[in-house]
Amino acid sequence: MMTIAKEHKVNEQIRVRQIRLIGAEGEQIGIIDTREALTMARQQSLDLVMVSPQAIPPVCRLLDYGRFRYEQQQNEKETRKRARAHEVKAIKFRVKIDDHDFETKAGHVRRFLLEGHKVKVTIMFRGRERTHPELGERILHRVADTLADVGTPEGMPSMMGMDMNMIMAPKAAPKRAEGVGEGTQGEAPATPAAEAATTETPAPAPA
Repeated sequence: MMTIAKEHKVNEQIRVRQIRLIGAEGEQIGIIDTREALTMARQQSLDLVMVSPQAIPPVCRLLDYGRFRYEQQQNEKETRKRARAHEVKAIKFRVKIDDHDFETKAGHVRRFLLEGHKVKVTIMFRGRERTHPELGERILHRVADTLADVGTPEGMPSMMGMDMNMIMAPKAAPKRAEGVGEGTQGEAPATPAAEAATTETPAPAPA
């Protein structure tokens, strides 16, 4: 469908005498009087919408304006949702972090990963701590190990100024094996030979 600006004239708001009309299916109807176009719109239970006011004469189109605006709003909402889904979150750790603070921050990283976000994990060094980058690497490896079930590092930790960074990406959910029924996951169907092997052989009758 032709893109239409949010601010445009509809039906009786169109004051020009003639327009170039496009039909509901995108067909070119041609230059006609605006009143005639409005009559056509009413007959088809549609709206006359000006889509190109700068053209000479202006271009209008027959369409269901209410439905179009709803679909446009839904598309904009989905676009914003996808943009948020690809947002990179950030969580900062200190070199001398205690266990409680570590678990709290790791919990935040876990939540972001489960929501589908990438997370930039940053170790902030103070003063002489920068001379011991292995301390930062140790914490980042601990983060990766703690969250290995939901995320995976994108590359090795890297230094940038006074900070050490590592990007954690969400781990793809495992695909369920096809043909596995509920209550029998991972259980192969028994074959006639297997069934025969498990059938108890009756003892011979006494002579």
